[in-house]
Amino acid sequence: MTEAIKFTAMMIHELDKVILTSDIPEFSLEEGDIGTVVLVHQGGKGYEVEFVTLDGETVAIVSLYSIQVRPIGRREIARSQLII
Repeated sequence: MTEAIKFTAMMIHELDKVILTSDIPEFSLEEGDIGTVVLVHQGGKGYEVEFVTLDGETVAIVSLYSIQVRPIGRREIARSQLII
């Protein structure tokens, strides 16, 4: 495991907001989408992440590897996309 992955895994906890690092087409999720960690697996090797619309409707709860998400940085802004 690289140092960057170890650092990321240590930084993410339940209820943290995270950013998706790759597309997940089967759920219409794109790199950059923001989700909330609802469960941490094996000390940060993976996560259950919930993605919701801006009005609170759950789009998906997805099991992800630690390399598929990253913590939100201090100077980032949110974006939106229409889920069809």
